[in-house]
Amino acid sequence: MKIVDIKTAVVAYHGHATLVRIDTDEGIVGYGEANPDAGAGAIVGLINDLKRELIGEDPRNVDYCWDKLRRNHVFSGAQSGIFLIALSGIEIALWDIAAKAAGQPLYRMFGGKYRDKVRLYADCGDGDDASGSPEGCAARAQRMVAEGFTALKFDIDNLKHPAKFDEMNPTANAAEIRTMVDRVAAVREAVGPDIDLCIDLHARYDVPSASRIAWEMEPFNLLWLEEPIPAENVDALRQVRNRSRTPICIGENLYTRWGFREALQQQVCDVIMPDVPKCGGLSESRKIAQLAETYYIPFAPHLVSSPLGTMATCHVCASVPNFLVLEWHALEEREVWDSYVKLPNGAKSIVENGHIVIPDVPGIGVELDMDNVRRHAVSGYGVFE
Repeated sequence: MKIVDIKTAVVAYHGHATLVRIDTDEGIVGYGEANPDAGAGAIVGLINDLKRELIGEDPRNVDYCWDKLRRNHVFSGAQSGIFLIALSGIEIALWDIAAKAAGQPLYRMFGGKYRDKVRLYADCGDGDDASGSPEGCAARAQRMVAEGFTALKFDIDNLKHPAKFDEMNPTANAAEIRTMVDRVAAVREAVGPDIDLCIDLHARYDVPSASRIAWEMEPFNLLWLEEPIPAENVDALRQVRNRSRTPICIGENLYTRWGFREALQQQVCDVIMPDVPKCGGLSESRKIAQLAETYYIPFAPHLVSSPLGTMATCHVCASVPNFLVLEWHALEEREVWDSYVKLPNGAKSIVENGHIVIPDVPGIGVELDMDNVRRHAVSGYGVFE
């Protein structure tokens, strides 16, 4: 079997989502997704440049193809960023082909599964109103619990807070922190003590502010406090973690097992959250999870992908023992998000009661609805052309 072409499509979701298609000379087609947070134009351009290096390769040699591209471009940014995001989308599509060729669901290619379904946490953002009021946060929390979610996440960083010193200042003042506490307190009261609650700071703050926020969060029994400061400085992260009894979660902006090595080795976090269609792909995220397991650290992937990238990530979550919970980030775009894949037996979504069931069909296990892909395609990129 040989690769004959690699094509892309860009669709609307959380900005732009880049879908990847790999064609083979035996008619087996694989699909992948590159994390949509990054610029689609850069990802598409890079994939178009890289594909000539994979034409003629056997797509079932997934790790070889991945390493070939990474090593060939080690002097042009292949350690992180846009390159790794593009490579992640290619790698996922390669695994889809390999599993389809073997007639097996993807998780079987990874040694089988530990669980039949993957628990999700609903990313609730700022709640049900634009102001991020405590009442709006509480209302959204109750609604998601009623839909079957046992874990939630809210954002409490606000660069537009009226009391903020200025938009670029990483120090949080007393008024900002009081607003944060009010929101989290309202959510915890609304859902009770047994719902897992995560709080995201989006790496906005400095060490003193992050430490103060972590202290203020202790009464609310958080599952984690996410990215209180940027993850690039492990010494600074260690200060925050050592000052807090609230678990610290990091990793959505780290790439490959090498990017996570020092954070795990220096024990500066309690949970890791690599983004699978961003950090290097399926094999690489499993290696990161296995590395974390040696430090007894849970694996809870960050995710802002369409149902295609989401289901691919679910196969990883099913195949590692230290999986904790997976992000689901489609509340604001639910109808479009659900429309990107065909669903069997009249189902409305791959998400049911706060979980995703792992499919037993060959490959990733979801089929793109090409009518809706075309309907929501971003102009100027084409659709797998």
